[in-house]
Amino acid sequence: MAAIYGAAPGSTLDLPLAAPGAAAVRVKVLGVWRDYARQFGAIAIDSPTYQRLSGDLRSNDLALWLAPAAHIDDVQRAVRALAGEPSLLEFAATTQLRVISLAIFDRSFAVTYYLQAVAIAIGLAGIAASFSAQVLARRREFGLLAHLGLTRAQIVGVVAGEGAAWTAAGALAGLALGLAVAVVLVHVVNPQSFHWTMELLLPWGRLAALAAAVLLAGSVTAAVSARAAASRDAVAAVKEDW
Repeated sequence: MAAIYGAAPGSTLDLPLAAPGAAAVRVKVLGVWRDYARQFGAIAIDSPTYQRLSGDLRSNDLALWLAPAAHIDDVQRAVRALAGEPSLLEFAATTQLRVISLAIFDRSFAVTYYLQAVAIAIGLAGIAASFSAQVLARRREFGLLAHLGLTRAQIVGVVAGEGAAWTAAGALAGLALGLAVAVVLVHVVNPQSFHWTMELLLPWGRLAALAAAVLLAGSVTAAVSARAAASRDAVAAVKEDW
């Protein structure tokens, strides 16, 4: 309702509440809330006012605000006892509706979690392959460093530091791009394509853990590759450049 019709507190809407052919009734919007029961949205009007404007005296839904000491099961039994045909009544608490709505939402996007795991695995494999190729191509450089007096541990430390720096830069760039895509999806694509909104919640703990895992994987891969390359004969490595 808010996205399609521009409903906002203080704005007005023309509602076809009167008989067919009659002029629409102009109403003022007093507030907007999140409705978990109806995906298409709804308008809430004071019951006597609605009956006076429309002439419709029927009631389909009933919303109850329970007292602090009331129990939902006792209230349901009491309402069923007052109804002429209790089997036709259906009850649902707002908490249940919210849980069901979020469960449907999570189930609809469950595939994204698998895609996320696949993307992380591909990224880590790419990091390993990239650093391995770079280290193999720099064997002559490692041989020269060994002739200049660097120990194998120092060479491994240099390459591991390079790997950490490049991986950190890639993690920061990927994090920035991912956040930009998330902002566009939440604040642009969802309201324009689906006409519903949601709050942007960033799981900083998970993001930090993923970034740390990528940084650790890149550093360890670079160190292992450098250790394998630095363990070869330094003289043979330098002779490759002659």
